[in-house]
Amino acid sequence: MLNIKTEEQIELLRSSNQLVSKTLAEMAKIIRPGITTLELDRVAEEFIRDHKAVPGFKGYNNFPNTLCTSVNDEVVHGIPSNYILQDGDIISIDCGVLLEGYYGDSAFTFPVGEVDDEKRRLMKYTRESLEEGVKQAIAGNRVGDISWAVQNKAESGGYSVVRELVGHGLGRNLHESPEIPNYGKRGRGPKLRKGLVICIEPMINMGGRSVRQMKDGWTVRTADGKPSAHFEYAVAVGRNKADVLTTFKYIDEELNKI
Repeated sequence: MLNIKTEEQIELLRSSNQLVSKTLAEMAKIIRPGITTLELDRVAEEFIRDHKAVPGFKGYNNFPNTLCTSVNDEVVHGIPSNYILQDGDIISIDCGVLLEGYYGDSAFTFPVGEVDDEKRRLMKYTRESLEEGVKQAIAGNRVGDISWAVQNKAESGGYSVVRELVGHGLGRNLHESPEIPNYGKRGRGPKLRKGLVICIEPMINMGGRSVRQMKDGWTVRTADGKPSAHFEYAVAVGRNKADVLTTFKYIDEELNKI
């Protein structure tokens, strides 16, 4: 069953996703070589609570922290730790909040210091694959139209798409139907209806698509040890175009100051 949202519910989801966007922009202010992922987590939790919300991930299926911090070959679900970010790293930060009963969920991959051209190109293509997927989030299309658009853009750059992890519906629950794979065929899958809110989140690898899960039960890494990037928007399906509830505007403003 697809959980179609009212206009009022979409505005509540917009508020929670805007808070996630602003939290990620706070990360952009402080990410640098020498800072630990645990310090990023502390700042994010404080910022979320200061804005009268609670971290959406902390305690979810016993996840221990506010952020997922995934560095270099870590694809997703990295646990914040005393790892010190190094010059040239890339870090995917996935953040969730719960505000007034509705979840926000977004991710962005940040450069740390001076990042080489190969990693920058991976981040560029991953972000562009997200934008291509969003264009397909219109009523009457199918989930496969989004999936194909993401896959087509990523593979056009010579990259591979992680298949074990997918996007999802979003609302009063962090994960709702339908699943949104980042690969697939046009015209397949559930039909999209106006008011459906989904998270589109490409996870794109520089090398092969295979991944492995670490013993901590959370962290997912690329099998070949090559870097991976991850970007995520929350989107309300519209009649003629998608209504993107997340924004990277605040993040871009901070990164452009550097």
